[in-house]
Amino acid sequence: MTNIPVTLGTAGILGIFYIVISLRVTAARWKTKVSIGENSPQPAAFGTESGVSPLLIAIRSHANFSEYVPIALILLGGIEAAGTSRTLCIILAAMLILGRLAHPIGMARKAPNPFRAGGALLTWAMIGIAAVVALVMAF
Repeated sequence: MTNIPVTLGTAGILGIFYIVISLRVTAARWKTKVSIGENSPQPAAFGTESGVSPLLIAIRSHANFSEYVPIALILLGGIEAAGTSRTLCIILAAMLILGRLAHPIGMARKAPNPFRAGGALLTWAMIGIAAVVALVMAF
């Protein structure tokens, strides 16, 4: 058992919910074929997203980082404090770091691309795994 079961359990539940709402946004983007923002045009054949300013790409890259990293770090810190193996914590930390590095690289490239998708998937996987570990350890 852990000294912070309520916080760890809550973070685990919210981590799973965060993955669900993230997948809903991604599904809506695929359905509407809108890659960045709400009404961006289809991607150009070459270069960055067609009609999307470098400023918007930078803003969304920053916002995306700010949206995902807090829950990931809360979960990582919680499971580490609760006694999860150091190896698992290092693997999850590496997933988060690689995912958060890859995603903004992909944001500046035409969609779809492996950096943006891979970065999102690594981040979601990290949060999802950490959320399940948090729930197991909390209860």
